[in-house]
Amino acid sequence: MSLLGFIGSAVTSDMEHEMDVVMTWQLIYFDSIPTSALADAIHRRLEHERMHTNYYGLFAADGTHLAGDVLALPPNLSANRQGVTLNHTLRMIGDERPPVVRAIAERRDDGETLVLARDLTHILRIRETIINALIGGGMLCLTAGVLGGLALSVRQMRRLKAVRRVTQRIAQGDLGQRLPIGGRDEIDMLAHLVNHMLEEVERLMNEVKGACDGIAHDLRTPLAHVRTLLTHVAERADTVDDAALSSLVERARTETDALLDRFRAMLRISEIGTLQRRGGFAEVDLQMLIDEVGDLYEPLAEIRSIRVVVESATVEPIYGDRALLFEAFSNLLDNAIKFTPEGGIVHLKLTPTAAGPQVDIIDNGPGIPADERDAVLQRFYRGERTRHLAGSGLGLSIVSAVMRVHDFSMRISNGEPGARITVECWSKTLA
Repeated sequence: MSLLGFIGSAVTSDMEHEMDVVMTWQLIYFDSIPTSALADAIHRRLEHERMHTNYYGLFAADGTHLAGDVLALPPNLSANRQGVTLNHTLRMIGDERPPVVRAIAERRDDGETLVLARDLTHILRIRETIINALIGGGMLCLTAGVLGGLALSVRQMRRLKAVRRVTQRIAQGDLGQRLPIGGRDEIDMLAHLVNHMLEEVERLMNEVKGACDGIAHDLRTPLAHVRTLLTHVAERADTVDDAALSSLVERARTETDALLDRFRAMLRISEIGTLQRRGGFAEVDLQMLIDEVGDLYEPLAEIRSIRVVVESATVEPIYGDRALLFEAFSNLLDNAIKFTPEGGIVHLKLTPTAAGPQVDIIDNGPGIPADERDAVLQRFYRGERTRHLAGSGLGLSIVSAVMRVHDFSMRISNGEPGARITVECWSKTLA
């Protein structure tokens, strides 16, 4: 728009200047004619005017019209040979509407005023044609630019959507994914760097995981042998009346059992993490699963005078691995019973929400402080309030691994006074 305004102004100014030069030369010509013959010269000019592009007017000192087809002096025209554009205001002979003209006037030595005007209609048409051509060309360029920009943006948006899909899979734990590469621009340079980084991360994690799994697997067999030997030692110790020896052997067996439990839990976490993504998933009736978990642990809770209250509502089926989910919810309920004092109560609730089924396990035990709620999901971590209780510190790590496989959300909050663990499940979209 600024360019169009500049071009329009430049074209108009140049044409007006050229017009003023032509009319100035005409004034010089009329200045060479005596006053007595000026009216006749104007009359002859008008008789030979065929295109009606020039207009003349001769006025006395008092403004009386003397000759020419201009009938009145324009009020805003000074007699100083300065050109002025008049928009349909020049009074002329005839009933037609006066055109847009460029007018110039001078006062002669005898006091008379000579007015010259030149029609600007054809010049305005030229300017309008130029402006229209510029507008048309500009609109064409703008349209082409917008369409080209949209085409490029659609291509880039498709690439970014593909990158987003892959990064979501990577964020879900599938480190074998790689960002798509299809060109040599900045996005591809970034994709190459990210892919190289992912390769290094995957290699390092596999090395660490392999080392940990190897250690857990290799040590599990010797520990099992040690436990068997301790069992034989305990049998021999029973024949010897030595209470201290029996106590030491029993403690050694207990510690060995704890180590075996830890190694089994570590291998189970590794096994869950290496499952093929959603490979064995199917439709799961979550209400039936929750009822089965409650029925399984209710006798265990009764031994410690703990009441398990199961509230399961009818919910939509979910898509997942039933065995893994059963193991995860069993771990959560087992933890809640373990940390609930005798005579307490544990609630296992299944409720439908707008986003899908929600499972809540609420106990009235010591609870989990807010600053430890993320840490308890890590391996081997045990809270300060529960260190005196038996356990490996891997139960919630197994649950967290199962939730990551299913893309479920798990959060820990205050159960007032105990802990409240909430699992938000995604509903399966039935076809």
